[in-house]
Amino acid sequence: MSHLARVLNSQLTDWVYSKKSAIHGTGLFAKKGIKKGEYIGTYWGPEAKRNGMYVLWVYEGETEESAVGRSGRNLLRFLNHSVPGNCEFEEFDLYARRNIKKDEELTFDYQESEFD
Repeated sequence: MSHLARVLNSQLTDWVYSKKSAIHGTGLFAKKGIKKGEYIGTYWGPEAKRNGMYVLWVYEGETEESAVGRSGRNLLRFLNHSVPGNCEFEEFDLYARRNIKKDEELTFDYQESEFD
């Protein structure tokens, strides 16, 4: 999909905000209604060499060696886990899986890898 990437917090704050979550710690919430399929933002941060808090792994193939990780530095690092989740990643870009109401917590399925 073609879009202007939202990676900086200043670009994300029209869409999302963080606050205490009933799921876990701090969560990410919709600042306005978000439509199914709508681009929300891009998970941004330096490349990760090992797993840790706020690291998102994207597998570009079917092996552990194909994994690319980013250590989250923007608001998207506060996404919590839920199955099936109301959002999903396409590589590091986050999209709504369904319509999301204002003030609803944004979640995605962490889909723990068989390599973990």
